This record gives sequence, structure tokens and C-alpha cells, in this order.
Amino acid sequence: MSKENLALRDAAVIWHPFTQHQIEPISIPIASGKGAYLVDTDGKKYIDAISSWWVNTHGHGHPYLAQKVYEQALQLEQVIFAGFTHEPAVRLSERLLSHLPANFERVFFSDNGSTAVEVAIKMALQFFHNQGNTKRRKILAFADAYHGDTFGAMSLGAPSSFNDPFQDMLFEVEFLPSPLNAQDCLTAMSAINADEYAAFIFEPLIQGAGGMKMYEASTLDALIRMAHEKGMFCIADEIMTGFGRTGKWFAMDYLAEKPDIVCFSKGLTGGMMAMGLTLCSETIFQSFLSNDRRKMMFHSHSFTANPLACAAANASMDLMEKEETWASIARVESRHRAFAETLKNHTILKNVRIHGSILAMEVETGEKDGYLHSIRDDIYRYFLEQGILMRPLGNTIYILAPYCIEDEDLAYIYDKIKAFAQGLI
Repeated sequence: MSKENLALRDAAVIWHPFTQHQIEPISIPIASGKGAYLVDTDGKKYIDAISSWWVNTHGHGHPYLAQKVYEQALQLEQVIFAGFTHEPAVRLSERLLSHLPANFERVFFSDNGSTAVEVAIKMALQFFHNQGNTKRRKILAFADAYHGDTFGAMSLGAPSSFNDPFQDMLFEVEFLPSPLNAQDCLTAMSAINADEYAAFIFEPLIQGAGGMKMYEASTLDALIRMAHEKGMFCIADEIMTGFGRTGKWFAMDYLAEKPDIVCFSKGLTGGMMAMGLTLCSETIFQSFLSNDRRKMMFHSHSFTANPLACAAANASMDLMEKEETWASIARVESRHRAFAETLKNHTILKNVRIHGSILAMEVETGEKDGYLHSIRDDIYRYFLEQGILMRPLGNTIYILAPYCIEDEDLAYIYDKIKAFAQGLI
């Protein structure tokens, strides 16, 4: 099957996400993946510099992950998770909790990042509802936040092109100033009327879709401390930052103050299967216990705790617990930092920043930065032509690659970033 033929068949029947089909080129058919590479149906290779939307941690076609999913498929592929359980789900929960602060004691399974966030908000809101508190109905979030595309998750995202058509349908959320402006953010938090808010949700240390904006752990520590003093639950959306991306298991590991609820997805299964998790304290879990069934958690998915996804997540945990994985993460960060040194005082590439294996920067255009900046298409097309999957956030270029990426491939990406910038001078 030729690449052109499959692409045309796709264009006739498929509606792709985050795609303006009127103006964007038809989709590239991918036949296989290996390591940091994707291979199209004509055999052209692309370095997956963004881990296929931040999910692939150990590389494509990883034989260990595939073997463990295969073995599980032969034993148990699916079972209802209400009234039943299975060993892969129990083992995964136990292992995750062993890597988290002691206040986390319960694991709730769902299907993806957005639903993990939905569950977190339901937990916080229903905690107060179950206690008869009808005042704490609001949520607090950051400016430039992004937490997903379901209606609850959209409500938590600051007003933007992501949720414009639905803005008048979303529930009430108040947005703190950007954590990059620490003092303004802290001042706004101090003025919050504590009696009205159930929870404060945040992407810890890095706001992903908002432009890979990186802020200080000390700022978040102060905000969590203030939120707790006001009786709010704190929810860490670690869907992007979890499982080594920031150089530690979780971004919360950089914090002195710990959240009460955390959301995981993306790298949870190494990119092998879809899964979402929401973990919480025993205090929250206990608030749902009652002889009244109306106080239980009314949330489920058909594929909750799917055994295949649990097997993939356990296999990914096996790899995450190996020294070689952490050595690779440190190696990637070291290469990023060396490259960043070469960009000091660069006239086009500005605000270069690094956290763990994540490198980001803006392309100077003389215009306002933003997700819908027109240079995005130029960047995207240029790197595809060079055999690199780089999906910029407007004029923000970033690298968030599988940990197995080779030094030579990183060097190639760095060279092409410089070449693109040189072409703008």
C-alpha cells in the first residue's frame, strides 16, 4: 500500500484531533516504530522528538513491553472492575504507592488524562458534598492552564482557543496569575475566600500545552501551603510530568509540600496502552464510605483497570526501576544543557529552559508569543522535511523525546533547530 493511497483513504473517512483539515496537509501514514524512530509506509524515518504527544517513554516497539502485554492477553484481556479485581491492577497500585508520598493510599482507575482529571475534581467536590458542605463548589487553577478536553477538564483550562466555543457552558473556576509571576500569584492566592473553594489544581513545575512554561518549586510550595491553610485540596496534574520527565519520578518530588490528589496517564504505560489513574489520600477515600449508596463514587469506564493496560504499566514500571533508564534521563538532560550553552545571546532562539529531559525555547518573531502563532506551521513542516516529528506550541519549540534517544539524534535535532533559526535572520 503506497503512502499516497493510504493517506487519501484516511482523508476520505477520518477526522483527526487538533487538526484544521481545511488548511493542513493530509496525514502521514506510519507503518512501524522502533526506538526513537517512526517509519512511514514508504520507509522514511522520523525522529519522534515529542514522544508521540508525550506518551512514549522507553521507545517505540519495545520488546519487553510488547511481550508482557502479549502474555497478559493470553491470560485475561478484560474483566468488569466493579465487584471484581485482578493481580496486575493490585500490583500496579501497590508499586505506584511505594514511589509516592505516604499520604497517598488509594488508586482509582480510568482511561486517559482528561478522565483522570475529571475523577480528581469529582473526588474533591463530592468530599464536601458528602459532608453536607454546600459552599465549597469552586475550583482554583492557573492562568495558561490546560488539563484536558472533556467538559470538566476544559473548565479548568484558562479561557483560550481550546475552549472558546464552550466557555459559557463550563463550571466556575477562578484563575490565579501565571506562576511565572510568583508574587502576583501568591498575592492572589492570599486574597481567595477560603469558604468557597474545594480544590486547587496545577501542573507541577511545567505548564505543558500552555507553552512548556517552567516555574519554581518554591512558588508552588508556598501556594500549596496557603491552599491547605484555607482548607482546599491540592491536585497535581502529573499527566505530562510523571515518570521521569522532570528528572525525578514525579514533579512533586521537588516539593516540600505535597498534594492530596495526583493524576497520571501518558507515560504511565510507556506509551503502550491508554490508561488514567487518580490517586488520593485515605481521608478522601473515607469520606465516600457510608451505608448510603448515594455517597459512593459515581464514576466508571467500560475499560477501567483493563488488564492489558495494567500489564503495560507494570512492564513500564519494571523499566523505570532500572538504573539504565535514569542514566538515560540524566544523559539527555546533560546534552540539552550543553546545547543550551551554545544558544546564549542567540538573536532568534530565546528563553531557553530545561527541566529533566524536557528542553523548550521560543522563536523570536517580533510578535506576541502564543499557541496559534502562524510560524507554528512553518516550524512543523520544516522539521518533518528534515525527518523530525516536532509539533511546536505556536512559536515554542520543545524536545520531549523517548529516553532511549541516541546522542547522534539529539545532535541532529539541535543542528536543525539552529538551521531553522538561521533561516529567519
